[in-house]
Amino acid sequence: MEYFVAVVDHGGVTKAAEALFLAQPSLSQAVRQLERELGAELFDRTGRHLVLTAAGRSFLEPARRILEDAERARGAVSAVSGLTGGRLDIAALAGLTTDPLPELAGRFHRRHPGVLLNIVDPGGPAAVAASVRHGQCDLGLTELPVHGESLRTLPLGDQEIVLALPPSLAEGLADPVPLDAVADIPLVMELVDATTRTQLDDVLDGTAGRIAVECAHRQTVWHLVEHGAGATFLPRRVAERELQNVEIRGTAPPVKRTIGLIFREGPLSPAAEAFLSAATP
Repeated sequence: MEYFVAVVDHGGVTKAAEALFLAQPSLSQAVRQLERELGAELFDRTGRHLVLTAAGRSFLEPARRILEDAERARGAVSAVSGLTGGRLDIAALAGLTTDPLPELAGRFHRRHPGVLLNIVDPGGPAAVAASVRHGQCDLGLTELPVHGESLRTLPLGDQEIVLALPPSLAEGLADPVPLDAVADIPLVMELVDATTRTQLDDVLDGTAGRIAVECAHRQTVWHLVEHGAGATFLPRRVAERELQNVEIRGTAPPVKRTIGLIFREGPLSPAAEAFLSAATP
């Protein structure tokens, strides 16, 4: 197709062959092969110059579009391979989209600003693992360990869970606070489906009678705590960075969860490899 368009643009086989650095017979043979595949002659060869037939005229514009599409496709593949374009799908637990996902995503984006990050919350650790295992996402950010022989893990460390309280509730409260003392503290909790409870939810299974507010919106939970509606459990880094005018208490025993990235066995996309590299500076 490229040879056919070149013959048209250069006004003949000889000049087209020179422009393409081909032997003239090779170019002519390729055009003949194209005509056989199409089942129609593209050029009228009865005169001294090649003239497009009706079939050739009808084929010219589609051929140009196909060549342009092919060039765009090559460019897209090159962009993905060179990390100047493309997309990386990451499944992440909702509780980890505040920490550590922003830091990881920012580090990756500074290195590869042309790659689109698509972050989804499948709805719990098991769903994160399933989305990665089934190829719906390239990487997963979740609690560890994750069970499944087909998945590999990159641990990112432990996340300490602390109690964030308004000053009125923190007065006289020990640091760390015994977990059994939480019975006397009204809690503001983010709604989580019971089938996707994390380690923290298991620790707090008996606190249902002490919950003062349940809310589906994380930011609203924080504002409620800041305005004295109750206390909440958060990763320490999130509590220290995001909440204002609150007191922070560790727990006794400590509540921690190990977090990390999960991915499938075998070759990964260039973007997924680059994200793993950015996660381990």
